[in-house]
Amino acid sequence: MHQLLLLRHAKSAWDDPALSDHARPLNARGRRAAAAMAGAMRGLGLRPQLVLVSSSRRTLQTLETLGTLEGPPRVEPMDDLYLAPWTRLLDAVREVPEEVGSVLLIAHNPGLHDLALALAGEGSDSEGAPPALAEAYPTAALAEFAIEGEWRGLSPGGARLVRFLQPSDLPEMAA
Repeated sequence: MHQLLLLRHAKSAWDDPALSDHARPLNARGRRAAAAMAGAMRGLGLRPQLVLVSSSRRTLQTLETLGTLEGPPRVEPMDDLYLAPWTRLLDAVREVPEEVGSVLLIAHNPGLHDLALALAGEGSDSEGAPPALAEAYPTAALAEFAIEGEWRGLSPGGARLVRFLQPSDLPEMAA
């Protein structure tokens, strides 16, 4: 059994119009949400062996804000994950070596949301995905999937959604 964790980058700043989209940093709320999600991940015992992360500043800062992940995992920043469509994100997961049991993918919407819906299956809302996932994939949200087959054979509908956590679900972010 494999585990796939899909984490959308945390909230980024729009303060500096001179910055390219790729170079936008996290804002204070984003850093707080990423830290809260890191605590939730530790509490749930989520320990990725490999992190595939978009090369954008906000995704890399989200990873940094998660703090030291147990292991620690191997980290692979990838330029082609920046604003990638779900099909490219799925291809990246399919390229993971079979000996890797758990992968954390940190990327962007709409690709990440589309990937989560595709993995959960067509009509995912009626197939048991929480309505929150069907509706939106907010910044710093995390979806955990269980995959029974091989990475290279992963296809739409080929994963079971274990949980979907949004920052608003965490007590630290309720205040």
